[in-house]
Amino acid sequence: MKLSGIFLILALACSCFAESRDAEFDRLAGRYFDELVFRYDPAQATAAGFHQYDDQLSTGSRAEIQAEVAALKKFESEVQNFAPRGLSPSVAADRELVLAQIRGSLLSLESIRAWEKNPDIYSSGATNAIFLIMSRSFAPPAERLKLVIARERLIPRVFQSARANLSNPPRISTEVALEQLPGIVSFFHNDVPAAFKQVTDWPLLAEFQKANQAVIDALNSYQAYLKKELLPRSHGDFRIGADNYRKKLLYDEMVDLPLDRLLEVGTGDLHRNQAEFKRVAALIDPKRTPEQILQELENDHPTGDKLLQSFRDVLGGLRSFVVAQHIVTIPSPVPPIVEETPPFERALTTASMDTPGPYEKVAKEAFFNVTLPEASWPKQQVEEYLQGFNRGTIVSTAVHEVYPGHYTQFLWIANAPTKVRKLIGCSSNAEGWAHYSEQMMLDEGYGKGDLKLRLGQLQDALLRDARYVAGIQMHTGKMTVEQAIEFFVKEGYQVRPVAEKEAKRGTSDPTYLVYTLGKLQILKLRDDYKKMKGGKSTLQEFHDAFMAQGYPPIKIVRRALLGDDSPVL
Repeated sequence: MKLSGIFLILALACSCFAESRDAEFDRLAGRYFDELVFRYDPAQATAAGFHQYDDQLSTGSRAEIQAEVAALKKFESEVQNFAPRGLSPSVAADRELVLAQIRGSLLSLESIRAWEKNPDIYSSGATNAIFLIMSRSFAPPAERLKLVIARERLIPRVFQSARANLSNPPRISTEVALEQLPGIVSFFHNDVPAAFKQVTDWPLLAEFQKANQAVIDALNSYQAYLKKELLPRSHGDFRIGADNYRKKLLYDEMVDLPLDRLLEVGTGDLHRNQAEFKRVAALIDPKRTPEQILQELENDHPTGDKLLQSFRDVLGGLRSFVVAQHIVTIPSPVPPIVEETPPFERALTTASMDTPGPYEKVAKEAFFNVTLPEASWPKQQVEEYLQGFNRGTIVSTAVHEVYPGHYTQFLWIANAPTKVRKLIGCSSNAEGWAHYSEQMMLDEGYGKGDLKLRLGQLQDALLRDARYVAGIQMHTGKMTVEQAIEFFVKEGYQVRPVAEKEAKRGTSDPTYLVYTLGKLQILKLRDDYKKMKGGKSTLQEFHDAFMAQGYPPIKIVRRALLGDDSPVL
């Protein structure tokens, strides 16, 4: 046999071995999702498009939490002991993703322990579990109503778990939960029944009425418990601490930079955007303050009856621009359906993308929902609300949510090569991509140099910069909530109501730095990719290569695109 023939046989044997090892790990990953992730979080299965779990609900009991921790440690050992030798590079990265997710979950349950400290996770979690059944027509209304009933019957147990688990939560966490509860009660009282108006099976409706009323009663009781019993003894600390913060970033985002270095990076971006904001404002009108110019921008908005059409018009132009300028491949010609936010979602969002899970087989439509002003609102309230939908905000929202933001990335993820890549990702990729897109589209010429669009984009960037800095500082004990509010106003250029909301969010969402963190990593990766290609790559080539990876931490994407583990920032 010729020497070349021997090499060929060896190459084929190695290839078969890699395929075998890849398939073996895929089976392990499948067990991880079925036996652990979806078992302990059936709502996550519903969101992904696996509907065999739709009649189940995690009740959050201490026994469930202990069982989940034990299962996580079992799978951590299995995945850790599954040697990466022989795996293809892509599946070896999948192994890292699964291991990181397991360790992040253990950190959350054993160290951060939101289940002991955050009353809202019980009430909002139960609401989301029902919302997921309502929001997509993956089955006829009567069948989905049966699933709602099954989950609703378990919801009172959720609040029993809450009473048993909650121990000295931070006062602000209990206050936020109390702020949320009236809207949640209204959701079950009004919106859940409204979502199933088509159902005419009276015995089924009677079952639903009983189960739904039991949920409303449990929520009212929980609200009274929070107000009368838990709030007076809510003296805990919302801060997760520097050590947990570092680990959370490592496991969730695969970022291992020291916190002081991360803070330098975020502060530097804040200062650059502040300087650019002032420069652009001066170009628009040097005789007026940036705040005055922003106010003029906010007053430039459509009327309520033209809001949906304004978004449709913008989306058409955005898609045409993306295609004509070769920004990124859009895998489907089907646009999302722009519609008024359904009644059962209006309390929760002003604008959102409702995309099907990657494994959804029936309800494959994607909806871009926009909440319109209520007919009952007074004129001033309507005007204030519509200022949030000014021309600049409409553009940035449409870019972030649809083209080429979340919707475009969703279209790619649906075609990701493995179950792991379809189901495990990170916020610094997903939100980083959407936030990066806001700047990138204007840099590439969208808007033809409209300075007011640029000013709006910069204000959004400053909001994300302020989140970045405040999140680190609040959770490492260097900034109080009150100081964070002032920081959002003075350094982030936000109005006080927005600043108050953002600072509150930061107490329970410590790593909401992910928008800027991801954007900066993508910008660096883009520059490094261009250098590696000798300046010969196109923007679309880079974006398509980026999207093909799913939405894992940028560290994983860098390794796939550059072939090394060079620094992410």
